Amino acid sequence: MRRFVIGLLAAIRGISGWVWKLRGKSPDDVAEQRITTGQSWDEFCDALKAAGAALHFPGTPRDAFNQAEGYRYLSRIARAGLMAFVEHADPKAPALHRVVGETTKMGADNPDNFYLTAVLDGSYDYKISGRRNDIAYLSFGTQAGHYGQGGGLPPTGYIESDDIEMDADGCFELILSSTRHDTNWLPMTPETGALVVRQTFGDRNAETPAELTIERINCAPSEARPSYLTAASLDHGLRNAGSLVMGAPLLFAKWARDFQKHTNELPRFDPDVSLAAGGDPNIAYYHSHWALEPDEALVIEAMPPECELWNFQLNNYWMESLDYRHFTIHTNNHLASYEADGSVRIVVAHSDPCLPNWIDTAGHTSGTMCFRWVRAAEHPQPSCRVVKLASLRGQPGD
Repeated sequence: MRRFVIGLLAAIRGISGWVWKLRGKSPDDVAEQRITTGQSWDEFCDALKAAGAALHFPGTPRDAFNQAEGYRYLSRIARAGLMAFVEHADPKAPALHRVVGETTKMGADNPDNFYLTAVLDGSYDYKISGRRNDIAYLSFGTQAGHYGQGGGLPPTGYIESDDIEMDADGCFELILSSTRHDTNWLPMTPETGALVVRQTFGDRNAETPAELTIERINCAPSEARPSYLTAASLDHGLRNAGSLVMGAPLLFAKWARDFQKHTNELPRFDPDVSLAAGGDPNIAYYHSHWALEPDEALVIEAMPPECELWNFQLNNYWMESLDYRHFTIHTNNHLASYEADGSVRIVVAHSDPCLPNWIDTAGHTSGTMCFRWVRAAEHPQPSCRVVKLASLRGQPGD
């Protein structure tokens, strides 16, 4: 459905462009007319209205609570789209900014992550300058495309902080280009359109994210100046923002529907699908759906493998992480309590069972969930079972 909608929009745009070309109009002429007549804005508003279809995708919950979260979700995606494609859309003067964060969420966003992104152009060269600080995990990836386009988000380059040479203070420079560099180098291709920076906390209260800046290099000073706003750039930005609001929710609504086939279990997610959607190539994901009655608990047990990091989180149906600012909706290798044999037991429940590793459902009776291993030597399968909450309270050894 998502591919059909995006493909249909692309076809309509292509036909429109062909018609205008026959009339002797250049793309800039068309964009100017679209802006001055209000057509660009009207189509953006139409896209927002059409995005509501994702909330009625097969399998979606139709109760008032989940629909309210769904419409808030669409408003957040709209904000993210305008930020990415209108405010920070100039590859000549890229800006590292947060599109996903505490109040803008999508695609099982990791509560332990501090995400940054920037628009790129694979025909340019860039330099990231920074200081590592003491964040637990830091990686950089370049991608072709974005959620506002069809075709997924295939990676075009990837590097982790462990592979970056730094000085004694943790300072470094990283070159982004489509031609190889002997120094710290993050590959791009001519198709590269985006940078994604993932910083992962072990403990948000104790660690400092990396300090990072990005600039375009190897060009004349006049070429490095930001582009002026044009009718064409705004028209393009509104189109992409509208496509994001329609495309991303449909994609994740389909995922959530499919996860219901294994509710309250955690099978491994297809690595190829994850990679195509922009997932970290060094992370093994276990996505699923969960649903609990008021007197039930979901017990998840796993033996963490040798790995750099792991975590577990609860999301709502729309694959937004629950509110980790105010509720304990996730745990990780740093925060969790372990059993004597090194295994971990996580308890998802509506009320506190007075046991270690309680995950609060934060007012939800169902949703999606995710377990991750980061750079794991093995990928053990977490086991899951639904039990009566009362049966867990006061167990020997707890």
